[in-house]
Amino acid sequence: MRPALSFLRSRLAEPRTRGLDLDDPRTTELRRSIIQDKPFLRRIYAEWYSAILAAVPPGRDRVLELGSGGGFLEQYMPGLIRSDLLPTPNVDLVADGTRLPIRDASLRAIVMTNVFHHLAEPEAFLTEAARCIRPAGGLVMIEPWLSTWSRLVYSRLHHEPCDPEAEEWMVKPGGALSAANSALPWMVFERDLPRFRRNFPLWRVRRIEKLMPMRYLVAGGVSLRTLAPAPSYALWVAAERLLRPWMDHLAMFALIVLERTADE
Repeated sequence: MRPALSFLRSRLAEPRTRGLDLDDPRTTELRRSIIQDKPFLRRIYAEWYSAILAAVPPGRDRVLELGSGGGFLEQYMPGLIRSDLLPTPNVDLVADGTRLPIRDASLRAIVMTNVFHHLAEPEAFLTEAARCIRPAGGLVMIEPWLSTWSRLVYSRLHHEPCDPEAEEWMVKPGGALSAANSALPWMVFERDLPRFRRNFPLWRVRRIEKLMPMRYLVAGGVSLRTLAPAPSYALWVAAERLLRPWMDHLAMFALIVLERTADE
């Protein structure tokens, strides 16, 4: 990272996370507190959770969340099975997404927020998710998304790796949270969409809604300070609404909804 950008990041860093080990379960618990304590950021998560809830297919079968430790989706979805790769007090299940202790076709959906781009073996996960989710069930996620604008942000200002030129769908070895490729969702569901359709015929892409070119950035996420006061939230929403026609070039996130098709 260039010295000027490194200096900027250090000045904007959220004081509570400075110097912490991302792969320590205590950091995940702290991030949960940060989301709750930052009103602007909490409203973003509330909006994301509402979108996830609306995209989950109806039914009585249960829903599994991956990466639950730092969030609060359970407040929107009673009965949610909360899971994480790291042991924290806020999960029901500690499990790897490629080896889930779940019966075949027993889930209505698997949901996640900012998790897919951390998966070391996304292809193994997609296979495992297809095993666990019933036909007509869903895989719903909010993930980083690549656009002209977000390429600049993720490659220059964000602490996670971003490698849109990677040929393989994989994350370089590392810790559960420190290992990542912010470009991975875009690679799988847009750049390499024909490959995805060919290799995973049990999954159909139902929807990709490109989102939020500014709000998460000014909220600071969990690692940076908030740059906008909470009362200005509605103004940022209105500004982003005006930018919708250019979301292909500006989006930083996407709501991705997959449908589990019937077995052949």
